[in-house]
Amino acid sequence: MRKWYLPLTVLGLTGLGVLVLSQRGRQAFGWLADKLDRADALLSWNETTLRELERLGAAVDELAESLGSVTP
Repeated sequence: MRKWYLPLTVLGLTGLGVLVLSQRGRQAFGWLADKLDRADALLSWNETTLRELERLGAAVDELAESLGSVTP
């Protein structure tokens, strides 16, 4: 398998070079960059949602504790 490392590496780098130099490849990279901008907004939404879920979980735990202390 070791004898294939260099040829596969060269083939992969050549493929990336062709992708970067072609018009379609540049369009694909532009599309990807646009989507990465949107990913930041989704990550922010995800963090906000996780904080809200933690807050709701704490409220449910508090409610369960208070109901547990009322029953004999």
